[in-house]
Amino acid sequence: MNKNRRPVIAGNWKMNKTRDEALQFIYTITPELPKNTDVETVICSSPVLLRCLVKRQGENLRIGAQTMHQSESGAFTGEVSPVILKNSGVEYVIIGHSERRAYFNETDETVNQKVLAALKHDIIAIACCGETLEERESNKTEDVIKRQVVAMMNTIPADAAKEVIIAYEPIWAIGTGKTATKEMAEETCGFVRNVIEQLYGKAVSDKIRILYGGSVTPANVSELLAQTNIDGALVGGASLDSENFLKLVKAAK
Repeated sequence: MNKNRRPVIAGNWKMNKTRDEALQFIYTITPELPKNTDVETVICSSPVLLRCLVKRQGENLRIGAQTMHQSESGAFTGEVSPVILKNSGVEYVIIGHSERRAYFNETDETVNQKVLAALKHDIIAIACCGETLEERESNKTEDVIKRQVVAMMNTIPADAAKEVIIAYEPIWAIGTGKTATKEMAEETCGFVRNVIEQLYGKAVSDKIRILYGGSVTPANVSELLAQTNIDGALVGGASLDSENFLKLVKAAK
């Protein structure tokens, strides 16, 4: 991590936790969290739980959504708009997660539209990019990542671009128990930063936070966070256990 960039640990609960389970988790971790000025700690939950968790997030925890629609309102059954999220007190939203791309037809274009919508409504976007195992083994990682990053940042001005958080999540390492080595993760996160520098210049690339997401655990988080271009983690499975999640957050501090 670069000390000039505040680290972020964002837990993605995916389709897990009932209300009671979520509240027990929040009550357990809240007293132990470092100050928000030291580490941005975020939990991204089911939309059903968002308002409930926002009301109990405390001073050092923030609540995020796992996706949103790009429109402010409309006939989009089952979707949640940025207006609804903002009104509920939600401050973060994951956009373009690989599962959304794979199962729910998320595209580079819709990712860009959603990032723009999040910025418009002062919601911090955690915008995801990542390659499949086939793409990595075919030496297409950089081509895929560059395409995704350029697309997600399309028409976003430099001042706004600095507020976007980018999460590199190798698809082949999500939920598989596999993880990129610290060298692989650093190399690709460094490449993401280089793409941002090409788009906006060094002032923006030095400011933007880049997270690694792909089977991050208490066992490997410290070596990942020790890398220059990794500013935190987008965490799936390890964020479901309060003890493990606290270890990740404290490692970031």
